[in-house]
Amino acid sequence: MATEITMPKLSDTMTEGRLISWKKGVGEHVERGEIIAEVETDKANMELEAFVSGVLVEILVKPGEMAPVGTVIA
Repeated sequence: MATEITMPKLSDTMTEGRLISWKKGVGEHVERGEIIAEVETDKANMELEAFVSGVLVEILVKPGEMAPVGTVIA
């Protein structure tokens, strides 16, 4: 079963974030708790952890792109 990765709300004032980089690529295995991406918020750069283990199947938001909180990014 696929799990959607969404742009998280990393601060109380965050409404969107910029994806800085992916730490994993399509087809790579991901362990729960592993850092998979870096996101720029309105206040700081934050690391995004995987909530489940699996394989990264698709990346929908490329580095440098903005996405509203809750948007599916992978």
